Amino acid sequence: MVVTDAESPLLGEITCGTLLQKLQEIWDEVGESDEERDKLLLQIEQECLGVYKKKVEQAAKSRAELLQTLSDANAELSSLTTSLGDKTFVNNGIPDKSSGTIKEQLAAIAPALEQLWQQKEERVREFSDVQSQIQKICGEIAGGLSSEVPIVDESDLSLKKLDDFHSQLQELQKEKSDRLQKVLEFVSTVHDLCAVLGLDFLTTVREVHPSLDEETGAQSKSISNETLSTLAKTLQELATQLIDLWNLMDTPDEERDLFNHVTCNISASVDEVTTPGALARDLIKQAEVEVDRLDQLKASRMKEIAFKKQSELEEIYARAHVETNPESARERIMSLIDSGNVEPTELLADMDSQIAKAKEEAFSRKDILDRVEKWMSA
Repeated sequence: MVVTDAESPLLGEITCGTLLQKLQEIWDEVGESDEERDKLLLQIEQECLGVYKKKVEQAAKSRAELLQTLSDANAELSSLTTSLGDKTFVNNGIPDKSSGTIKEQLAAIAPALEQLWQQKEERVREFSDVQSQIQKICGEIAGGLSSEVPIVDESDLSLKKLDDFHSQLQELQKEKSDRLQKVLEFVSTVHDLCAVLGLDFLTTVREVHPSLDEETGAQSKSISNETLSTLAKTLQELATQLIDLWNLMDTPDEERDLFNHVTCNISASVDEVTTPGALARDLIKQAEVEVDRLDQLKASRMKEIAFKKQSELEEIYARAHVETNPESARERIMSLIDSGNVEPTELLADMDSQIAKAKEEAFSRKDILDRVEKWMSA
């Protein structure tokens, strides 16, 4: 092989040509035969081909990896735009990804992917926030709180679905507000009725739910179905006590009608208490004054009714010729009423029971008494 002038080395530069020229000089000096020289040059050529082949293989592998990266990037771009529901971004957000070199295409997609990833992270936070609020309110309505973190479906992060969640949240927030208002009205009514009936308000409402006392903020109060139902039941029981007082005092209907706004819900369910102003505080105040008035008359009226029933009982026993101790009985009635340890309805019910038994006993002795009267007449 002859080295041409074009292959002569530049000053200080080593090339394949200069090395080959140096090799030929050595061969000339040694006296290497042409056959041996061709054999060595062929060996050098094979070794060079091996190096080139290896480099080509590495370049092909690198190209395949870049193509796979480009394919993955395109797939991820498509997945993100589908998930976010923004198809227009593909057409307007990046240049045509089918033109240019592989690296140019990757460089064109990279900013779009970064922007979409940031958009997805922000959208996931929005979904997680609204779903957490929905889960919290649902738990409050159900009567329990869930500590589980809501699972966001990342396959659909579209604005339409996010708007659906916001609409659902607004409906739940309205329901929560309505329930809270109803709870506060119930608690206010229970407070007023407890005051006039001489019951402990805190004990009463804490039996319904610990969050209902006056020290707990409005937003922390329980709004569950169970709490509303129990509050309604408590209110109905208190209204029943008001009616019992009326019955005890023989209150006329025209006076009772003034408090229909309190007693009209005595048998209503929670959802049926919908009359505007049915639980207004100023109307409850009227009931407070009425019950206070009845409470003041209760003791004297109780004695009057109890003595009337005792007289009826004594009259029955007298006709039946049964000996009794009226003074002891009346002293017992006075003592029970003054002590306040007996409910009026229980005392009157007990006396009605005694009257009924006396009538039965008198009836059983009727035949004997009739014969005695005939004998005495004869």
